[in-house]
Amino acid sequence: MKAADVRFYRERWKAVEEVKRRELRMLSLEARLSQLNRIWSIGKVLGFSFEPDESEMKVFERWARLKEGK
Repeated sequence: MKAADVRFYRERWKAVEEVKRRELRMLSLEARLSQLNRIWSIGKVLGFSFEPDESEMKVFERWARLKEGK
């Protein structure tokens, strides 16, 4: 691959990324909420837990104590 080809390829993907960003900015709040609900539903079907894990909270609390120097 030549250097010019690589530059063209990278510039093309930058343009695609910019179009995607513009499209995301134009989404309505209802559309974003709908997407979030779909993701949440898929997570539940796949068995992900959305409840806080007590053992995880203990880790956060321990790090907080260590950070304070206690």
